[in-house]
Amino acid sequence: MANKRKGALACSVCGSRNYTATENPNRTDRLEIKKYCKYCGKHTLHRETK
Repeated sequence: MANKRKGALACSVCGSRNYTATENPNRTDRLEIKKYCKYCGKHTLHRETK
């Protein structure tokens, strides 16, 4: 079984890494999703980090 690489999703407001996502080698740009940040207390844009 192949090893799945994971990347973290960081909040664009406070910078905390709240979520993880499986990396897709076919995706060329970074994943951006609006998710809830427990530190900001609201839904913010989360970007994929390495």
